[in-house]
Amino acid sequence: MARLWRDYLKPHIWWMLAALVLMVMEGSSLGILSYMLQPMFDNVFVGGDADAIWWVGGIIFGLFFMRAITEVSQKTILTRIAQKTSTQMQINLLDHMMRLDSVFFQKNPPGALMERVQGDTVVVQSVWAVVISGVGRDIVSLIVLLGVAVSIDWLWAAVAIVGAPLLVLPVFVLQRYIRRKTNQMRISASERSTRLDEVFHGINPIKLNLLEQYQLGRFTSIIDRIVTAEIKTAAGRAMIPSMIDIITGIGFFGVLMVGGHDIIEGEKTVGQFMSFFTAMTLAFQPMRRLGAIAGIWQVAAASLERLYRLFDEVPTITSPAKPTKLKAGSDTTLVLKDVTFAYDDTPVLNATSLIAEAGRTTALVGASGSGKSTIFNVLTRLVEPASGTTTIGGTPIADLALPDLRGLFSVVTQDALLFDETLRENILLGRSDVTDKQLKDALDAAHVTDFLDKLPDGLDTPAGPRGSNLSGGQRQRVAIARAILRDTPILLLDEATSALDAHSEAVVQEALERLSKGRTTLVIAHRLSTIQSADKIIVMDRGRVVDQGTHNELLANGGIYAELHRLQFKESAPIGGRNPLDPANGGAAIGATYADTQPKPGLFTRFAQRWFGR
Repeated sequence: MARLWRDYLKPHIWWMLAALVLMVMEGSSLGILSYMLQPMFDNVFVGGDADAIWWVGGIIFGLFFMRAITEVSQKTILTRIAQKTSTQMQINLLDHMMRLDSVFFQKNPPGALMERVQGDTVVVQSVWAVVISGVGRDIVSLIVLLGVAVSIDWLWAAVAIVGAPLLVLPVFVLQRYIRRKTNQMRISASERSTRLDEVFHGINPIKLNLLEQYQLGRFTSIIDRIVTAEIKTAAGRAMIPSMIDIITGIGFFGVLMVGGHDIIEGEKTVGQFMSFFTAMTLAFQPMRRLGAIAGIWQVAAASLERLYRLFDEVPTITSPAKPTKLKAGSDTTLVLKDVTFAYDDTPVLNATSLIAEAGRTTALVGASGSGKSTIFNVLTRLVEPASGTTTIGGTPIADLALPDLRGLFSVVTQDALLFDETLRENILLGRSDVTDKQLKDALDAAHVTDFLDKLPDGLDTPAGPRGSNLSGGQRQRVAIARAILRDTPILLLDEATSALDAHSEAVVQEALERLSKGRTTLVIAHRLSTIQSADKIIVMDRGRVVDQGTHNELLANGGIYAELHRLQFKESAPIGGRNPLDPANGGAAIGATYADTQPKPGLFTRFAQRWFGR
């Protein structure tokens, strides 16, 4: 509560005070109404005073008119406070999560995080109007109405509330039960969002693998858990006001027994009894609402606990207190020295050391899992190595502010992430300082203009979810145009052409070569044809550098790179003396067999095939 008040409610204190005044007026009107029933019965109905009809009726009408005005005003103010606090919480939560380490997002699926930002904050928003109105209006109503009842007869009032202490223990137990069930429901809601996110993003594999019923079954089981938890939570919340009903009924019965005798004996008037009975009857609704608020608050408390656990996550990768500034045009030589890193208990980099010279292209080659992409993550501080040093131009990257460090890099990957925005927005990424000429030059250099005229709205054509409206080659070219506009001194290319056909690969490769000129470029590639012109090629195995040199030097060394090159570029040998796939041979006859004249691969060849694949 203290954190919620300090972070979100305190800035709205004046609006809350205004709402509180209005709620006090609305709540106190019920007490005045019940009090006015005594002169209405004693003076008008029993005493026959005709003049009293006007002032008694006028006061009662005025009370209802005031209640109408105050209710509209305070509900509007409370809605404003609830909307402002919940939306600010969503903004702060997203801002906080974007600063967390990448490892956090590997452990928490997107659907679950979306539910935190949307679901949990909306629960808090919806409850605040109820809680604040309960604290303001209902407590005031209850105090005033009980005050009227006590002023008429304190004994009657004591009899009416004699059973209230019996509610303490059951309400405490129910509150804990409601919070536990609500927490289970919020967890299941996160699983539901995760399942929907995975289904919608993987709809084609689901269709191709006939997984519709399987995925529907998984989703249904999650929904069933949510429904069960919701029902149990609602039952727990309903039990609190229901127990208040029972205790109130006992109190009314006791008042009727005691008060009835007092009226029969003439100690109290009918007007006094009606005023008391009305006050207690009107107090019944605020008591029920306050009892319900106890359950509603537990629902909000469960969401608040989840939200603040997320707010308490602290990023481990941060900018230094006194960052070093790199001057424009500084040396951008990349050096890793004895860098060690592991994902949980899985080692990825084992005392890795390498140098990528400034202004030159350095390629990384190795099997999947050998640590190539992790080197990119280390350089950009998406992950923090356990040991070793990483420098840019001799400056440790840990001494640079994160925005300054990441501002040195442009990255083009094989999956070329595009947002569900227009192509223009995907290329500019919110920048307003790009001139039309700069944009056109970038589009030309990246070969985006080759397909731009074919799109219905040109640059203003939506890219679709994750760029689904574009082909793979088109997405890559958009990503390259984005990198050209960033105009950074260091370029990281991670399998930028691996998923493209031959024509698209040639176009994208040409654009990449233009982009890499004069930049410190680090390339990850499995297709050796794309890196033959690299100034240096580094071969990695199990997180270590095992060989390095130019393409020709590595071929001459006869090591792993040479064997990999032979496997990728060797020509298909004829089978049985002729190639059955050669059109000149008319193709292979169905059911025909051919003797395999190729020798079995040697031990080293089999090792290379298993390591790199064919």
